Amino acid sequence: MTGKDTRTTAPASGVLLRADGEVDAETLAYARTKIDAVVGRAGLPAVSGEVHLTRSSAPHAGRPWSATAALHVGRHEVVVLAEAATGHELVDQLQDRLRRRTDKAAHAGRDDRRAAAPPWRGGVGSASA
Repeated sequence: MTGKDTRTTAPASGVLLRADGEVDAETLAYARTKIDAVVGRAGLPAVSGEVHLTRSSAPHAGRPWSATAALHVGRHEVVVLAEAATGHELVDQLQDRLRRRTDKAAHAGRDDRRAAAPPWRGGVGSASA
């Protein structure tokens, strides 16, 4: 398939999956399933953006598969790059990195994850003299 665009199947997902080069239908379906698993999780804010899979036609390339994901998770932007020798390795690597970075973006800015400021920096509590 050359230059194929498909929407992921997650109901609230605004993620576009693009493929360039000789990306087979099986790898594209596998990628769609794995991406939907990451962006369709409960507790994530709205996710939109694009994932681009590319397979190089150069026979000498050691890692002909590459992926670029540029997603907006709530107010945060998540960018993920991956390269691999096979399509399935690429998609698995992409899923791991997307999950890690979307989790970070979803939890960014939460005050309950921060350590309390010490009293000399205006934190709660009184400094004894």
